[in-house]
Amino acid sequence: MTLREPEIVELPTPTGPMRTLILRPAAAGRYPGLLFHSEIFQLTGPIVRTAAFLAGHGFVVGLPEIYHEYLAAGTVLAYDQAGSDVGNRLKTEKPVSAYDGDNRAVLDYLKGHEACTGRLGSFGPCIGGHLTYRAALQPDVAAAACFYPTDLHKRSLGAGMNDDSLARAAEIAGELMLVFGRQDPHVPAEGRALIYQTLTAAGVNFTWHEFNAAHAFLRDEGLRYDAELARQALGMTVDFFRRCLA
Repeated sequence: MTLREPEIVELPTPTGPMRTLILRPAAAGRYPGLLFHSEIFQLTGPIVRTAAFLAGHGFVVGLPEIYHEYLAAGTVLAYDQAGSDVGNRLKTEKPVSAYDGDNRAVLDYLKGHEACTGRLGSFGPCIGGHLTYRAALQPDVAAAACFYPTDLHKRSLGAGMNDDSLARAAEIAGELMLVFGRQDPHVPAEGRALIYQTLTAAGVNFTWHEFNAAHAFLRDEGLRYDAELARQALGMTVDFFRRCLA
C-alpha cells in the first residue's frame, strides 16, 4: 500500500505535549492501530522507514517522541557516542509512570482515529522493545512485538532504575512476540532465559525468536544491520499483527 503524507500531532500527556508522527495507508478504509516506540535516538531515518514499512502493510502507526519532556520537539539524536550518552542518560531520568502515560496517550489517539478499527498493537526495538512490553500491560493492546528489549531482564528502566515490568507479566492479556539477537550484549543469554522463564511462569501467550545477530540488527544503518534477518523478522511481524489484530 502507498501512504498518505505523514501527519504530525501534539498529544497531551500528564508530563506535557508530545510530538507524534502518524503514518497510514493512502487507501480509504479502517486499519488496526500500532503504537511504534523508537530507540533512544528518537525518530531517526531507520525508525521512520521501519514504521512506514508497517504502515504500508495496512496499519495506522503512531510514533511518539519518547523524550518529549527533555528535548525540543523534532530533536533526533545522532547514532554516535554523544547521541548514545544523551539517550541513555534520559532513559533513566524519565519516570516509568511517564512512559506509561505516553503509551496511554498514543493508544487513546489511535483508538479514536477515523482510519482505525480500534484494534491496537505495539512495536519497538531496543528501549522501544521494553516500552512495547509495557504497552502490552494496557488491557486494550492485543499484540506487542518486542525487538531485543533492553533493561527488561535487569529491571532498570526509568528513574530509580527499578521497574516492575517483568513482575507484572501476568497482567498481559494480549499476545507477545519477542525477537532477540544471540550476539547482543545488552540482552545476554542469562537475561533472555530470565525473560522466557518469567513469561512462561506467568502464563503469558507469547512466541519467541532468536537469530544469530547483533543488537540493532533491524536498523538499516551501521555495520550491525542484517538485511536478510531484518526481512525475515519484519515479515513475521506483519503476519503476527495481521493474525492478532484482524
